[in-house]
Amino acid sequence: MTYLYHDGDGYVFMDDKTFDQISILDAQMPEGAKFLLPETTCQVSFHEGNVLFAEMPVSVELKVEHTDPGLQGDRSTGGTKPATMETGAEIQVPLFIETGDVLKVDTRDGSYVSRVNH
Repeated sequence: MTYLYHDGDGYVFMDDKTFDQISILDAQMPEGAKFLLPETTCQVSFHEGNVLFAEMPVSVELKVEHTDPGLQGDRSTGGTKPATMETGAEIQVPLFIETGDVLKVDTRDGSYVSRVNH
């Protein structure tokens, strides 16, 4: 199914074949749902018409909306700093990452994987 938007109570998905829309409550979604962008494809499993779970892609590419500049030689934070992604989720990234960079993020634990060159 294709993720469309978050409606305040849940995540709205559309069946790619029938175009039917369903809403999955926040509590039924994995923690990594905060990394979903509209038009992301997810596997949604049903049993007798009820949603069992939604399986997300293992990684997604997201743009960094904001992060402070890294200070050269600053190792007091273990070489990472917080970054707010375009979905609003915050992750820890290496000091060399800048606002506007596109990153690959692991949706299972919210970890930085790599910087993506486009």
